[in-house]
Amino acid sequence: MRSLALARKNFTEVWRDPLSLGLTIALPIAMLLVLQLLSDVDEFFSVTSLIPGVVLFGLVMLMFSAALALARDRESELFSRLLTAPLRSNEFVAGYSVPYLPVAVIQTVALFAVGLTIGLEINGNLLLVVLVLAAISGMYVALGMILGSVFTTKTVSFPYIGILLLTIFGGAWMDLEAIGGGFQTVGDWFPFAHALDAIRSVLIDGADFTAIANDFWWVLGYAVVTVILAVIIFKRRMVG
Repeated sequence: MRSLALARKNFTEVWRDPLSLGLTIALPIAMLLVLQLLSDVDEFFSVTSLIPGVVLFGLVMLMFSAALALARDRESELFSRLLTAPLRSNEFVAGYSVPYLPVAVIQTVALFAVGLTIGLEINGNLLLVVLVLAAISGMYVALGMILGSVFTTKTVSFPYIGILLLTIFGGAWMDLEAIGGGFQTVGDWFPFAHALDAIRSVLIDGADFTAIANDFWWVLGYAVVTVILAVIIFKRRMVG
């Protein structure tokens, strides 16, 4: 794989920044521990209902890290030299994306491990949860590639905040069905609500694949389109 050297270089950079890496993993865990204290006020904040939203919050943080890394390289002389390498756009995107996937795995496993110690219940097939999380993780990392290709290190935080808000108002920390109206309508346009609904259905109701198929295909469709857009946009920015 020709992008292996680039992926190895980016992987090394990711793991050489323990402060950022630790924050990416520790902050979602802290948020889970704090928010679950509200479960006495609202059942929605029970650990089992809450953890899918906190996982997505962690993935948004990971998206920002990936976007910032690409934007930083684009502004350096190193990137000009990288562009002389015999790599296609998809290989460049893979080289920048792959190093963040292990972080997503560690982040998610850590959250579920902590969740199990404080009351997380898994009533369905955990592999279905993994399937949905794999699709939404790929989408977030690809979004990071798009943001890193288009925005600078000074401006990338603005779209990051927008995607964070879409994730939150997509049902991460609120019950869209209870709110209804425009919030639910807009939330259903995006993949975040569908990913959350699918994961919660498996964890809480023990749903099988048939029950979550519509939500899963929605998330997977967004993921595939986002990856394709990441390659196209990177290529145009690279050529430009």
